[in-house]
Amino acid sequence: MNHKPYMDIPYALADADELPECRFRSIWKVQANDAYQVRQPSGFPDSGMFVTFAGQGRLQLPSGTRDLTAGTFFIVDKNVPCSYRCVNDDWKFYFIDYRDAGMARHLELPAGETATTAKMPEIVRLCERLIDSLIVRPAGYRYCVHLHLQELLLLLARERYDSRVTRYPELDEVLHLMHRNIGMTLRVEEAVQQTGLSRTAFFQRFREMTGTSPTRYMLELKLASAKVSLETTSLSVKEIADALGFYDEFHFSRTFKRHYGVSPRAYRQDGSD
Repeated sequence: MNHKPYMDIPYALADADELPECRFRSIWKVQANDAYQVRQPSGFPDSGMFVTFAGQGRLQLPSGTRDLTAGTFFIVDKNVPCSYRCVNDDWKFYFIDYRDAGMARHLELPAGETATTAKMPEIVRLCERLIDSLIVRPAGYRYCVHLHLQELLLLLARERYDSRVTRYPELDEVLHLMHRNIGMTLRVEEAVQQTGLSRTAFFQRFREMTGTSPTRYMLELKLASAKVSLETTSLSVKEIADALGFYDEFHFSRTFKRHYGVSPRAYRQDGSD
């Protein structure tokens, strides 16, 4: 049986700039009563996060008073004078001290304001994993604690993102199908039927998610795959066109040149040079 060759496509970050990091320093697990009162006249030397999982605390800042209730988190910037205490004889919280190189800001997490979260059970588990790693110190624990902190920030950021942006999980399978079968001919009506959406809703949601139409999205996948095939295989232009489901070699070449500004043969030649 004659099988078409597998067609590759790269998956990479679109932005080449380095992402800001966040370096863990310490975590406190506090179960406080009314005797608990702390003053930081010069503020914290690094950024910190209060994560309240039960009871209530009160944080005094130059900008005013903030109540830290169960199910909330609060990010305080470094060098901000503050004091905090327990309210009503019950405050259970984690305080995470970290050297912030901009990750929290990059993720658009709020600083200086109390934010609610529905992810407290997951956050508690991550905090406990942090503590366990620091107690037991398994191999690589220094890396693990940084990763646990970053995972916690990502969890909060995704929750906030999902509350602002509409996700269309019914399109996920269509996208996976397209990426895993780059050589196929896209049958839009079948894709619409698969999602259970109306045709209008399908096209509208697909464009919101990808910025383009299904046909254009599939074409760009094919062209990206063709580009990689020209770089990494000895397949002829005709064979690549056939494997990717183009009408013929000439149609493929014209489309490739229109998209990349150079013909497939010239692109391969430039790469070999």
